[in-house]
Amino acid sequence: MPSLFPPNLPEVFKQIYYYLYSNSNIPRAERLGAEMVRILFCKIYDEIYSRNNKEFITYPQESERNVSNRIKILFDKVKKTYANVFDTNETIFLDNKSVKYVVEKLKNYYLTKTERDVVSESFQAFWGRGLRGEKGQFFTPRNVVKMCVEILNPKPGERVIDPACGSGGFLVEVLSHLKEKSDFCNIFGIDKEIDLVKICKAYMAIIGDGHTNIFCEDSLNPSIWSEEMKEKIKDGSFDVVLTNPPFGAKIYIEDKSILKNFKLGHNWVKKDSKVWAITNLISRQVPQILFIERCLQLLKHGGRMAIVLPDGIFGNPRDKYIWQFILKNAKIMAIVSLPPETFLPSTHTKTSVLFLKKKNNNSYKIFMAIANKIGHDKNGKLLFKMDKSGNYLLGNEGERILDDDLPSIIINNKKFIKKENNKEQNHLGFFLKSSEIKNNIFIPSYYNPETKQILKSLEKTGKYELVSIQKLIDQQLISIKRGNEVGSKYYGKGNIPFVRTTDIVNWEIKIDPIKNIPEEIYEKYKNIQDIQENDILFVSDGTFLIGRTAIVTKLDKKIVIQSHIKRIRCQNKNKFHPYLLLYLFNTEIIQRQIREKTFVQATISTIGERLNEIILPVPKDKIFIKKIIDNISEIIEMKVQSKQKIGKVINFKMEK
Repeated sequence: MPSLFPPNLPEVFKQIYYYLYSNSNIPRAERLGAEMVRILFCKIYDEIYSRNNKEFITYPQESERNVSNRIKILFDKVKKTYANVFDTNETIFLDNKSVKYVVEKLKNYYLTKTERDVVSESFQAFWGRGLRGEKGQFFTPRNVVKMCVEILNPKPGERVIDPACGSGGFLVEVLSHLKEKSDFCNIFGIDKEIDLVKICKAYMAIIGDGHTNIFCEDSLNPSIWSEEMKEKIKDGSFDVVLTNPPFGAKIYIEDKSILKNFKLGHNWVKKDSKVWAITNLISRQVPQILFIERCLQLLKHGGRMAIVLPDGIFGNPRDKYIWQFILKNAKIMAIVSLPPETFLPSTHTKTSVLFLKKKNNNSYKIFMAIANKIGHDKNGKLLFKMDKSGNYLLGNEGERILDDDLPSIIINNKKFIKKENNKEQNHLGFFLKSSEIKNNIFIPSYYNPETKQILKSLEKTGKYELVSIQKLIDQQLISIKRGNEVGSKYYGKGNIPFVRTTDIVNWEIKIDPIKNIPEEIYEKYKNIQDIQENDILFVSDGTFLIGRTAIVTKLDKKIVIQSHIKRIRCQNKNKFHPYLLLYLFNTEIIQRQIREKTFVQATISTIGERLNEIILPVPKDKIFIKKIIDNISEIIEMKVQSKQKIGKVINFKMEK
């Protein structure tokens, strides 16, 4: 009997791919992909239409030729039923042995009932990473798609479109959500890539005759559309838009005939501290920003949209004009932060999903959530929930449960909409008043209620005073300076350590002689940086290193620090000791705040001036403070002595 719960489908398809690539009569990956899609739809067709007499099967001792012939006959049925999807002259070219191998691998599973998007999984396995990613196109995981559809909740009769539909993941999920085939005529999709469009058409056709509204065209350039397409897809005519547009720092729209049709295709300049004004046309724009405006163009008043976007947009100061445009045309329904693993292994780009409603916005509440688990690891391997003993947790039908935060976020969003349990807020669901958004920062982790709760609980003990970094600066208890870039051309040209972010390890500075710089460069920056003993070096930029700290010792004073490092000085040790600050920086509550206030800006992660917003729980007990200082003093002295001993050993003269 076929299983309702296939194993890790990407792994199954990888096995098929490697077998076919090594053993079949078709060595090219692109052609193998086309072959696999044909066979895959034979399987799906057989599941849906061959109720009692299954054809996608093998029998004991059955010859390879018999199996292959049966599948080719099955594909003829697929072609006849959907003549406007597959060309009449299309056929399965795979050799008999390979066809039988594929059938053997897939025959025992119900692909149409799995929680993974079979078509997308197949496409990803058979088209290489480079081919998928070169135009910024990455397949949206099924659980992310499901969350978007559940939150937007398309209703019968509503018109739905994905203007960057790919293989149709969002559209297929909408059809599953609506269930009634009478609604299929209201589902539309557009994509520039013919292979993706063909797969989307075929998949839509097989599950419900919804293929006639899938178009191969450029969503951003409706002026070149056919008359039929212009008639069917008009601006302001859709109730729901769902999309994961192509995105990336290296792909741009440069066609002026396209850019001129978008306000976000123009330069925006600051009129004052809060207001931006449109000026001239820009030379290029990344597609994801244009897609925000395009989706809003397609929506009718009151329509809803979900769009997957890179995190940089949500907190980058230079992108604030985008939010001025958005908030003028829509209200924010929700923002869900996705984990870094979401699109891995294809791309490490951190993303969030933005949900908008096209309407005038007054004061309103925004639902936010932070997903830390997505059901797979960085290599795409599925992860399942376990109990404390390491046993898998099972669902009602005996299936393993994905270790995925999105189902809980869906539930919490529904409670939020119904105004149920709005006081029970955590990272999987909380809300903010629109007026509480600070400085156009729309990153959920920045507002994580759990962090506020932890700080409040510490304050309630009466043992801690909550003090911001900014307050310490205002009280002239600490000062902060940024380092400088000296240029790699000076590396290795002298004996002065140039300290980079990777050199800050375990509270100390690890000198890399390869990056040492000349004395004259040190003299240039010596007074500017003014590095002194007991200064704290804090890594402020760099994806995985932000928050690392080191203390400057008597051995480290003659250095130059990189621009991604901040020098923090306690101005009066009697009032605020640097060892106390070093300790606080390394506590979990501070490291948590650092992570939550670190955003992607341009192409690099940084905490920027948000460092000043960090709240320190400063102990009130002077005896406890003295104990901290004494312990750290002992540790630092040991490190200094260790360095000195190493130096002596290195400088031993070899006996002649």
